[in-house]
Amino acid sequence: MAIERFPVEASHVMMFARSIGDPNPVFYDADYAAGTEVGAIPAPPTFVQSSAQFDPDYFLRPKVGEPWFGSGKEPTGIKRESSGGGGGGGGGGGLHAEQHYEYHRPLVVGDVLTATVLEGKTWEKQGRRAGKLVFSETITEYRDQNGELVVTARGVGVRTERPATSG
Repeated sequence: MAIERFPVEASHVMMFARSIGDPNPVFYDADYAAGTEVGAIPAPPTFVQSSAQFDPDYFLRPKVGEPWFGSGKEPTGIKRESSGGGGGGGGGGGLHAEQHYEYHRPLVVGDVLTATVLEGKTWEKQGRRAGKLVFSETITEYRDQNGELVVTARGVGVRTERPATSG
């Protein structure tokens, strides 16, 4: 993912805060936010994840004229390839294992970010039920309109060698 332009807008911040159930007026009342230490409406801590909606190639975003796998079991008739229950990669599965955010300064309404993805570390461990576990780290740097680093996000995914067995 490389995001060329991710504007941090007041309505987006308000809807994001509402979607996570955070009623703090700092996320929707500019006058209230002006009286805080930040002095402006800040974005909630995990807000940068919504930058995916500004990535035209984001794999979870529906695309006009293309079937979408949705969030249920084959709701659109698209069958995922697997060899017994997993999401690809040797017949095993994958999952999002960790997410970390490092804020270099508060992210506020009015910022316009760019996001650049960097490769992180990769490592392996032997699992008990799914064989080899392959961990991979992705680092995303979010910079503002002046090129200043605002947020560094680090995510870790894990793929299994094969579907987990019971027991």
